[in-house]
Amino acid sequence: MELVIHKNAPMALAIHNNALIALAAAASWGGGDFSGGMGVKAAGGETAGALRFVIFAQGISLAALLAVLSLRHPTLPHGALLVWGLLAGVAAAFSLTAFYIALARGAMGASAAVSGLLAAAIPAVVSSAMEGAPTALRLAGFALAAGAIWMIAAGPSPENADGIKQRGTMALAIGGGLGFGFYFVALRMDNALGVLEPMALARSASLVTCVLLLLAVRLRGREASTGSNGRRSGTMLSRTMLSGTMLSWALGVALLDTGGNLLFVAATLRGRLDVAAVLASLYPAGTILLAAWRLHERPTRRQFAGMAVALAAVLMITL
Repeated sequence: MELVIHKNAPMALAIHNNALIALAAAASWGGGDFSGGMGVKAAGGETAGALRFVIFAQGISLAALLAVLSLRHPTLPHGALLVWGLLAGVAAAFSLTAFYIALARGAMGASAAVSGLLAAAIPAVVSSAMEGAPTALRLAGFALAAGAIWMIAAGPSPENADGIKQRGTMALAIGGGLGFGFYFVALRMDNALGVLEPMALARSASLVTCVLLLLAVRLRGREASTGSNGRRSGTMLSRTMLSGTMLSWALGVALLDTGGNLLFVAATLRGRLDVAAVLASLYPAGTILLAAWRLHERPTRRQFAGMAVALAAVLMITL
């Protein structure tokens, strides 16, 4: 009997660690999303400003990852692992940019809710196909977690009352959520490389994609521009004045978003993809709590109830 308990202990510990690491990823991503939304607001809140900010933040992240990897002398990936890493980066570029624009437009709650639900649902479906269906208790926990995400994040957005703009913002949030879901799956498919290598690959592809998107946006804006030279000079001055603020928020994104990604990859190495993705998708709770602390936005009763529901869901998923 003692031998059986000892033999099964590593499996229980692995599941426990998988859940804890995924929750740590959620906390880190919550801080990263708050920093990203604030940084894009400082950059102007439009597509070009969001892309500049993402490039700035991801450039810092990639430099740090490459510095660490240079000390380890890793072998260059190839084949399917290389392709999954690059696809993860392209998905991250589109989804992060769309999501940060949605946050900057004042729809932080609804955008986080929609993107969080989609980011959890897609990996959960893929995991069931690859790793088998989860237990009934865990499935119930997933459903409870989805409700918790919506209770925590969704809500009215007084800053975005215009119907057309609201629909456009929600489309951005949906696109971001779909991109995050695919990104989670791609990182899982690439985790045979370890933890740092998939992230460096993804960051490289994401950075190149964002640069190309920014060039396309600038070219389109230049063709449509009718402003005077004086107006352009004022815009450049505004960008210079905001550079210090952008840098501080970009450093926050580089640290917290990259940390969340590394923790998520580590969680997928130690357990099921659906457990890691659903628990990590509770990140809106961190964003809401940071907004309450930094911006003095008092959470509603529904948000507090959602956090309590999230705790119950975590227990059900990890049992």
